[in-house]
Amino acid sequence: MTIRVLLADDQALLRATFRILIDSCADMEVVGEATDGTEALELSRLHRPDLVLMDIRMPGTDGLAATSAICSAPDLTAVRVLILTTFEIDEYVAQALRAGASGFLGKDVTADVLLAGIRTVAAGESLLSATATRTLITRFLSSPAESAQSAAPEHLSALTAREREVMAWVAEGHSNEEIAGKLYVSPLTVRTHVHRAMTKLGARDRAQLVVMAYQSGLVRAVPPNGGE
Repeated sequence: MTIRVLLADDQALLRATFRILIDSCADMEVVGEATDGTEALELSRLHRPDLVLMDIRMPGTDGLAATSAICSAPDLTAVRVLILTTFEIDEYVAQALRAGASGFLGKDVTADVLLAGIRTVAAGESLLSATATRTLITRFLSSPAESAQSAAPEHLSALTAREREVMAWVAEGHSNEEIAGKLYVSPLTVRTHVHRAMTKLGARDRAQLVVMAYQSGLVRAVPPNGGE
């Protein structure tokens, strides 16, 4: 199957570069280009891409607002958003994850990493390294203004003890392989637990499952050395 990608970036040169790179792959194609968040939402409805490669900083409606609009739209539930940011850890990325983004990449990544990231997110996985997960969640929790709950504690009662345990490991940034080693099971078994937890909680993907784990209190971020 061909991965249909929508580009959302206000820089024409970057869009052209991404288009050439993506269109050079037999399993991908660029279906449209947006210069701001409003256009990204409009083109998402028009083309129904599998993935939106979204710049987080754009004039007018930015990538954060566009991500929230796309991920909350009932008619766009199959569209995934991969955030592009100038910095590896951006203060707005945590907000984008809350809004439903499936992960992020720095604009300075190699072509191979970008293409692998697109394939990963299009396949329904999240794109979060362990370090990125911990840093983003710490920032996420440091904002008292964010009071919305994606998964209240009682909702976790639908999970089995093992599913809650696996969800906690996922929230701490561990890969399926790492979790399998800790629990002495196969990575496939871990993947099954993760997907069952996602299904029961209505999580779009692994990234949202991470956010739910912290919002519900299943896992709490502990700042290193008691500081930030």
